Order: sequence, then C-alpha cells, then structure tokens
Amino acid sequence: MAQVDLRQVFSGTTSNYTETRRQAEAQLSQASKTPGHAMNVVRLVASSDAADSVLRQAAAVHFKNLIKKGWDESKDEEERQGIVISPTDRNTVKTHLVELMCTVPPKIQAQISESISLIAAVDFPDKWQNLLPELVQKMNSPDLSVVNGCLNTANSIFKRFRYVQRSDALYAVLIYTLNIIQQPLLAMFVQTGQAIEAYKADAEQLKPRFESLRLMCRIFFSLNFQDLPEFFEDHMKQWMDEFAKYLQYQNPLLVDETEESEPGPIDKLQAAIIQNIKVYTDKDEEPFIPYLPEFTSLVWNRLVSLTAYQKHDTLVTISIKFLSSLVEKKMHNDLFKDEATLRQIVSAIVIPNLMVREVDEEKFEDDPQEFILTEIEGSDSESRRKCSRDLLRAMCRQFEAQTTAICTQHIGEMLAGFARDSNNWQAKDTAIHLMLGIAIRLESHQGVSELNENVNMLDFFSAQVFPELQDTNHTSRPMVKATALKFVCTFRKQFTPEQLISLLPLLITHLGSPSIVVHTLAAYAIERILMTSEGDAIAGNRHYKISRVDLKPFLESLFTALFQIVDNGELNENEHVMKCTMRALSRAGEDVIPITGIVFGKLAAALERVCKNPRNPSYNHYLFESIAALVRNVCSKDPSQTGKLEELLFPPFQTVLQLDILEFTPYVFQVLAQLLEYRPADAGLGDAYTSLFPPLLSVSLWEKKGNVPGMVRLLSAYLKKASKELVAGGHLMPLLGIFQKLIASKATEAHACELLTALTQYVPKDAMGQYLKTIFQLKLTKLQQGKSNKYPVLATQYFALFAGLYGGQAFFDFLNQISPGVGLTLLVQVWLPKANLAAQNRIEAKTQVVGLTRLLCDAPALLGDDNGKQIWAQTFATVVAILTSPTFSAGDILDDEPEIEIAYDATFSQLNLATKKVDDPFASITDPVESFTKSVEKLSASQPGVVAPIIQVGLSSDPKLLSSFQSLCQKTGVQL
Repeated sequence: MAQVDLRQVFSGTTSNYTETRRQAEAQLSQASKTPGHAMNVVRLVASSDAADSVLRQAAAVHFKNLIKKGWDESKDEEERQGIVISPTDRNTVKTHLVELMCTVPPKIQAQISESISLIAAVDFPDKWQNLLPELVQKMNSPDLSVVNGCLNTANSIFKRFRYVQRSDALYAVLIYTLNIIQQPLLAMFVQTGQAIEAYKADAEQLKPRFESLRLMCRIFFSLNFQDLPEFFEDHMKQWMDEFAKYLQYQNPLLVDETEESEPGPIDKLQAAIIQNIKVYTDKDEEPFIPYLPEFTSLVWNRLVSLTAYQKHDTLVTISIKFLSSLVEKKMHNDLFKDEATLRQIVSAIVIPNLMVREVDEEKFEDDPQEFILTEIEGSDSESRRKCSRDLLRAMCRQFEAQTTAICTQHIGEMLAGFARDSNNWQAKDTAIHLMLGIAIRLESHQGVSELNENVNMLDFFSAQVFPELQDTNHTSRPMVKATALKFVCTFRKQFTPEQLISLLPLLITHLGSPSIVVHTLAAYAIERILMTSEGDAIAGNRHYKISRVDLKPFLESLFTALFQIVDNGELNENEHVMKCTMRALSRAGEDVIPITGIVFGKLAAALERVCKNPRNPSYNHYLFESIAALVRNVCSKDPSQTGKLEELLFPPFQTVLQLDILEFTPYVFQVLAQLLEYRPADAGLGDAYTSLFPPLLSVSLWEKKGNVPGMVRLLSAYLKKASKELVAGGHLMPLLGIFQKLIASKATEAHACELLTALTQYVPKDAMGQYLKTIFQLKLTKLQQGKSNKYPVLATQYFALFAGLYGGQAFFDFLNQISPGVGLTLLVQVWLPKANLAAQNRIEAKTQVVGLTRLLCDAPALLGDDNGKQIWAQTFATVVAILTSPTFSAGDILDDEPEIEIAYDATFSQLNLATKKVDDPFASITDPVESFTKSVEKLSASQPGVVAPIIQVGLSSDPKLLSSFQSLCQKTGVQL
C-alpha cells in the first residue's frame, strides 16, 4: 500500500463514524498480509511532520500489534492471522528500531519500546545480537528522554528473568546479558547520583534522573532475581552505599506537600531499592548479611516517618514486607527478640497501618470494588492492612507468645475505648484486624487450618463479632460490619455445621445492606461457607458442612436477596454476588426446581442487560455458570423438562447469536450442547435445534477461535442424538470439512479429534466407510508434520477408538491402503509409546485396552512371522501395563462441586457446571479385564502352542508385569 494511501487508512481508523473505522481496519488487516507492510508502517511512524502526530500514534499502535501477532514464526498461520513479515523486513526493522525509539515523541516512544520488547521476547539474544549493545550505547545520550526510553526497554526485556524456574537456557541468556550490561549499569548509577548532587537545586533536572535511577533499580532486580551474580557480589559495597544514600535522601523540591495520591520521585526510587534488598534477604545471600542491620534500621526509620496518605501506600507495603521477611526467619532473631522491639513494631508500625484512614473510608464509599480487592482471600492486591496482618503472622512464627500478649493488651484497650464511646468504631475495627493477624497459624485457599493456641477465637467472635452481625441497622458502623463478615469467612472452617447454619440468616440479612462492600462481602462469605467441607476425602467421608437439606429452608430468602442486588440497575455487575448465586443454585440441586421459572427469568433479564455492554468478564462467566447449574439441576432430575427450558433460553440466546456478541457466543454454544445432551432420546431434535443446525456449518462462525470448543461439543451432541437424520440430510460431508479445517491448525487440532471421535462413534459405519481412507490420510499427514507434541497422543486415542469399533484388521487394512506396512509402523512408533499418555482417565484407559485387544485378537497376520510376534508381545505388555496402572484401577472420581476459578484466554472459558460426563464408547463391555483375558484365551485355543510362549517372552523383562498378568488370569478364571 502506498504511503499516501496508508495515511488515509490510518486517518479512517480514527474516524468518529463506525462504518468508516471498520472499513479502514479491514484494509489494514488485508495490507498486513502483504510483504513490505511492516516497513511502510515504520516509515509513517518515523515521519517528522508534526501535523501527523495522531496518525503516527495510530500507526505505532498498529505496528506493535503486527509484531505481537505476527513476529513469532513458531505460531501457526491462524494464530498469526495471516500477517506476513518478510526476512528482509525483519532485519531492516531490527536495524532501525532502537534509533527510531530515540527520535520519536514520548507517546510514540512507549509503543516502539513495547515493540522492541515483543521482538526481543522471540529473537533476543540469538537473532538480535546488536540490540543490547545498541541500547547501552544510547544510554550515554545527553537527552534524558532517550536514556529513560532505553532503560525502560531494557527493563521490559529483562523481566523474563523474574518469577520463572531456572534452566540452562535461561542462565545462558542471563550470563550473556550480565556480561554486556552489569558494568555500565553500575557506572551509570554512580554518574547519575553525581549529577543529582550537582543539580540538587533544580527540580526539572532532578525528576528525570530519579526516574533513571528507579529504572536502573528495576533492572538490578531482574538481574539479581535468580542468583547473586559474581560482579554484583564483588561490587556489593558500591551498590549498597548508593542504596543507603537514597533511603536517607531528602529534598523539599521533590516533595509536593499538597499531593495526597501520587507518590513522588523519591518515594518511587526508595520503593524500588527496598525491593532490591528484599531479593537478597529472601535468598539469605551471605555477602549481604553485613549490611542487614544498617538497612533494617534505614527501612524502619523511613517507614515510621511516612504519612497515612495514599501516595505512600506502595512504599509502606514494600517496607512492611521487607520487615516481615526478616522477622519470620530464625536466623534474624537477634534483631527482633527484645520485647521492647516487638512492642515498638506493633505500636509504631502495625497499629497505625491497620487503622481506618480517611482515604479508606472514601474508598469504601466511592470505590468499593478497589476496597473489596484488598479484603478477598487470595487477592494479589496489597494494602497496608493486609501487609500489617502478614507482619503479625510473621512475628508469631518466631515470637508467638510475646506477640500475642502484646496484641491482646492493645485489643483490650481498643475495645474498652469503643465501650466508652460507640462513635469510636475505628478502635473496634482495628481490634478485630489485630485478632485476624495473631489468631492464624496456617491458612490456605480452603480456609484456616490451624489456630494460635494462645488465642480463644470463638470467645472473641461471640463477644465482639457476633453482635455486629446481629445488628440489622445497615447504616450503623458499615465498615465494622464488613470486617465482621471477613472474620466469619476467614474462620469458616473453625465453626461447627450448626454454628454456620445459625449464621446463614444473619449473612443473608446483610445482603440487603445498601453498602456495596457489605453486601458483596456477605455474598462472598456465603459462597465460601457453601464450599466448606469436613472429613477425609481419602477415607471417603468428606462432606459439606452445610448440606443440601440444611440449605433448603434458606433458599427463598437467599435468592430474593441476591436477585435484589442483581436486578438493581444502579449498581455495577457484581461478580461475587453472581458467584454466590451460581454456588447456591449448584448446591441446591433439585430443590430449586419449584422456582425454576422465576430464577430463569431473573437470569435472562441479567443476560439481556449485559448484552448491551459486556464489561465484566467474571460476572458474565458466573452468570452463564448459573444458567448451566439450573439446566443441570432440572434436566438431570427430569429430562422431559428440557423443552420448557429451551423455550425460556432460546430467545435470549438467539439475541446473542444474532448480535454476534463475541464474549457470549462460546458460552451459548456450551449451554445449547448441555440442553441437547439432556434431551430425551425419543424427543428427536425438535424444531428449534433442527433450524439451528445449518447455520452451525457456516465458515464464518468457525473463523472465530473462541467459538470452536463450544461448537464442536454442540455438533457432537447433535451427532449423538440424531446422526442418522444428519446423514440423511446430506450434512456428513460439511461436518468432515469442518474436521479437515480444524485439524490443519495446532490451536484447534484437539477439537478436530473430538469432532472425529463423535463422527466415528455415532455415525453408522456404512455412511462413514467411504471417507475413512481420507481421514487416515489426513491423520498421517498431520503426524508426519511433527509440529505438535500433543497430537501423537490425540491420534493414539483415536486409533484405539477406531480399532475397538471397527476391529483390529480394519485398522491395518485402511492404513495399508495408503501405504503397505504403515499400520505396523504407526503401532510401534506412535501408538504403543503414547498409549499410557493417551489413558489419562478410566474411560480413555478402557478404550486403549479394548482397541489394543482387538488388534491382538482380530489381526492373525501379526502372528505370521517373528517380527509380527515381537510387535504382538510389545502390544500385549502395553495392555497389561494399562490394566494394572493407577489410572485404570482408581476409576473416575468426580468432584461433586468443582472449585471454579476462571482462567481467561480472551476467547474461550469452559463452563464447569455445563461439563458432560464422558461417554463410554464400549459400555457393553462391563469388565475390560475379563474381555481381554477371555479374548487372549480364545486366540490361544485357536493357535495351540503359539500365544503362551510369546506372552512369556513379552513379559519376561518385567517380572511385575508377568505377575500382574497371572493375577488378572486368576481373577477372571482364565488359563492359557
């Protein structure tokens, strides 16, 4: 595309008119599939016309997206979306990109910097040897924006060394990086410090230099994350002297006294420095030990001097985490063992940072979602309160008795203060948080498993927390009520079933609170309590503390309260409330059937609202999980109800499909499949499903990757229910065409195999027969390409299914039509080596056993020569190994209620409550062990003196297998 045309297209992408934008984006998408496009975009970004700044910014964003999708050639073509970046363009881009970053305005620089990082993730260092030397060279620029651009890019590239498991490959890149940057980094840090001293009276010169120091500290963090490098050990004193200097640095010019929210340059640098020294303390690096007392003192002094303003939150939390990492280790006991020190930590650090601040009250009212994030279990969000509670737990690990005594004294004083003046609710709130900090010894995502023996948690709950829950005045102390709800949720495992049942109506009452935080934490607590279990899973006596029978009396009030929140159009979609709805529906089971219509109406109304603006993925997911739970509850009890549910669900689902709401179509296909699977066998497809089928074969639907898993499952359900009708309607060829399209891509190969499994399992053999040779040719071609590690396992699963259904001889016959002998080759080189990997559950293991048994007993040619006998013996040993494996003997243990944690890939999310039980393709074989031994016995009888010696030879190398087989024969009464 010519440069002038490209400008017009990018101008179109910024248009206010939707149709103009769509046309421009389509043109860009098409242009990205032609060689040279990437460089044309770079030229536009590099143009110096100030009037083009908006277009240049749009072009820079487009270039970054080109790199993100199309640079990595290991992705298959579909993942790259057809983007073409020629080798020449790649080299030219890498030659000029750093220089370009150094010459463009800041907004564009940020996009180019990210593009460099994306390319580096693929090519650095092997295919981009000059990147790091060029960045280091540019760091000497007198232009501080260039320096910081290069530092920011390097920081982004080096993040690959953080939070990953060490490996030889990682260390090779790390050593390469260190050799180039470690010396210049130290020199630059010192030189920047000298410049800061020289410009100490000039704020405009200081600010970018402090940002340089911060970025250098983040690079330091990455380079030291895995291990202490030799250079940094040798120059430890220089680094520590610099760090110590800045932890004490003061300059009024860099402190904005009127600013309450945003941290200043000094605060940001100090936070980065403390993260660096925490890396050393976490790893107990010996060379750092001499500096530890000084830095402990520096961090302590800085921490107690910080204000309660939000701008200091990051510095406070990292400082507290630093102290926690020290106090919890026995090797540092000498630093903290004096009671005076422990008292000072509690009074000067913990309590001030547990107390409710004005900014916390504002957040509670005006930004409840952000407040809730810090109160939810397992949240990554760090707050002063959370870090302070963690500091108390760290202190209790080494000084439990002393810490408990100190905190208990403070708790008593605070509660006495509240008793004197009920307006002093902050004191009671802090007291409860102190108890949360000292009472817990061990905690997991399932709740608290061990308590501090020096604390009577239940007495404290009865005296201080329970009265807050009993108070039905929603306007009275809402922040304390929120803390009380958190307390109940935290200690849910310590309450008896009877206590939890008595708490349920109180928690339901708080769902009616006008405070978003309070009713959200009430919903969160109820959901967690409904998941709380007791007993031993291994012993088989694990059960929920609140049973379905216990829950039933509360269902009406619970759903009424939940849907009052869901129906409130003035509130944002609340994912915790919807998750509680999902959990209650799932746990209620068939007890929800009497109110199915009402609940479906509420969920359908919620779906209609979010269709207009799908902004909260978690809420949307739990909404569809709730629908799936209701379908499961109703239809598993009475499949004849599917028709009524279809009438309720098809209208909103048709809206989703007609509007092509990409976030929701994958969910709709899953629930439609779930409904169809429950549909009674004698009910046929019905008009709705019959009319829905032809559009499912539309190519455009299959272009959207997020649709594929749900649509494959839906097609599989169609095949199970009405394969003969689909064949009669001429739909078999289009279905096979979809299989062919899916198997061509690594991203969809598993779904291709799922569809082929359904076709093979449900379509009559006389209809499939003419296509089997082509199917096997496609499977072989895919295997020969060898691009996927997973595909051979998928192919092995299919081979077993086919051999089991069509017979062992048919397996060899179809393959040998393609190429003589290829059947044996596949068996030896692919199937047998992968058979155990292809048997991940009992159904898969059984399928392998049945398929391999058919090969052993239906293909007499195998026993025709020595090579065949050797392969027969290998196959036999594989079957015995599967039959005696833990996978086969354990059976399928189904989790009654899966813990639903959402992992998005921006395209598809599995609905856990819509999952189907895997069909057993060989349900008629009730005992695969007996089927195997009897089949071998029959074969042995037909060829006297042939089979037993082969078995003996095949199992002789593994006495355990031989013994196992003999045991199997004894159990089934077989003698060879």
